[in-house]
This record gives sequence, C-alpha cells and structure tokens, in this order.
Amino acid sequence: MRISKNDYYLNIALECSRRGTCLRRNFGAIIAKNNQIVSTGYTGAPRGRANCCDLGKCRRIELNVPQGERYELCRSVHAEMNAIISAPRWEMIDAIMYINGIDVETGATVMPCLPCEMCKRLIINAGIECVITPSGLYEVRDWVWDEGKDKYNLR
Repeated sequence: MRISKNDYYLNIALECSRRGTCLRRNFGAIIAKNNQIVSTGYTGAPRGRANCCDLGKCRRIELNVPQGERYELCRSVHAEMNAIISAPRWEMIDAIMYINGIDVETGATVMPCLPCEMCKRLIINAGIECVITPSGLYEVRDWVWDEGKDKYNLR
C-alpha cells in the first residue's frame, strides 16, 4: 500500500533525526517544494564544535533546564535552522517544512512536535508556507502577529 506524501516526507525527517547529536531529543527537518526535497537538516553542534553525544554531556541537562527553555545554553543548531541554512531562499518561498523528532531516552516520537519560537521566526523569514509534523499541519501565517495587536494584525 502506498503511503501519503506527507507520511513519506515525515518518515524522511524521522530518518534525518537519527543523525542528531543531542542527548535529549533529536529532530529532522525537510523542506520540500513542488514534490522535491530542497533541503534537509538535523540537530547538531555547529561545524567544527564537539557534539553533546561526543562530549557525553549536555549543559542544559546538567543545569536541569526544562524542555523549551534557555536554548541559548544549548550547543546544537536546531534541525529547522540547519535545513534553512542549507537552502536558497527562492526555493523556500511557499515551500513546506516537515519536522519529526525522537526522544533520546525513550525512542518515542516527540509529541507535540512543534518548532521553538526562534525556529518559528526563521521559518517565517524563509518564506515557508506551512509546517507539517506528526502533531498536524500549521500555517506559518498564523505565527505572524505582534504583541499588543490581535493575532491577525486587524487593529
């Protein structure tokens, strides 16, 4: 039985996540446009820096930082960021990003599987139209709003 396109790309993103080097959670990201993969990315330290899995430690784990907080302490570049860095902007305009991730300790798929606020800003600026994760489909335009104004900038 043939799988859907979304499942196909989510499976590839999951496979990319297996290259991740984080000791907590690893993600993979795929940018696709016109049914072609434009770029891929996974969680890992910047080029030339040691990965957490190679060091055998994570500063955020050592400091007991909750998930979703204090990303400035993290050595890793997120999968979404790496996929965006590796793609030309003109190929990302109106593209779809697929994100999937695994919890290192349990091996389970991360749910909900959503980009952090930093990655959302990069996704918006890249011109990506929507993000698809195992948690669902997210329209990037829904992330574009300013504090003090309503969500859709109608005021």
